[in-house]
Amino acid sequence: MKIAILSNGNINYSTRRLAEVARSRGHEVDVIKYKNCFVSVERKDPAVIYKGQEIDIKQYQAIIPRIANYMTRYGTAIVRQLEREGLFTTASAVAIARSRDKLRSTQILARHVDVPKTVFSRNSMDIDGMLDQVGGAPVIIKLGRSTHGNGVVLADTKKAAKSALQAFYIYNEDGTNIMIQEFIKESAGVDIRAFVVGGRVVASMRRQSLDDDFRSNLHKGGEGVPIKLTEEERKIAIKAAKALGLSVCGVDMMRSDRGPLVLEVNASPGFGIEAITGRDVATPIIEYIERNAKRGQKKDKVGA
Repeated sequence: MKIAILSNGNINYSTRRLAEVARSRGHEVDVIKYKNCFVSVERKDPAVIYKGQEIDIKQYQAIIPRIANYMTRYGTAIVRQLEREGLFTTASAVAIARSRDKLRSTQILARHVDVPKTVFSRNSMDIDGMLDQVGGAPVIIKLGRSTHGNGVVLADTKKAAKSALQAFYIYNEDGTNIMIQEFIKESAGVDIRAFVVGGRVVASMRRQSLDDDFRSNLHKGGEGVPIKLTEEERKIAIKAAKALGLSVCGVDMMRSDRGPLVLEVNASPGFGIEAITGRDVATPIIEYIERNAKRGQKKDKVGA
């Protein structure tokens, strides 16, 4: 089988691991820097050009998109073009795009699993009403397309929340949605990452901030430790992945007094979880492709 990994290149650990495992199992692998591709769109003879040459799409049986958050629109356009030509993908363009939109993904998730209470609005006139809806301060305020903990702030008081919201509304000229979310005190600075592949959890860890930061992201200096999920948490992680139509993803949850709450689902989860848990997550991804790509069926069915 020949597999294309859409990535920023071999400098990424996840890309190297996927290519290494695939080749060790007898597959051919090409790493394609999707940001250096361009697409020729027409009805009868569409094409994807890379390094000055048209990609022979028919030579591949599967693609693994590793699309960076800041390249979501362009990256998913490339994935969409390859999907149009019938290639099997571990993540559809639609699923990737919806998972990156925090408001849309929260709306979808809330139909299937419990999430922190969340409100959003384009009108800054009723800030008191919005804060009351999530139980008052402290609250979490998020930009709709934040990533790695950026674009996320904790407001300890109603006054601080109002100031932050007013600033967001004034300077948020690109129209990104702004969300207000209840603060789960019992899990402040702690969350759980479940790595899901093909409808099963293959690795899980707890992430915890090392200081007073309420964000537990490893990119923000958080520390990860292996953790065994409860059966309920395992089922919820799988259900959340399915709700967003992602066969390979990282599901972030937190433990609350009312049970597990899903925070978000990451369409291109990092592989740092391997070093923390000692679990191999690259091999299950390649095995998933081996089981499904030859069937010529796309498994990504996104909830609406």
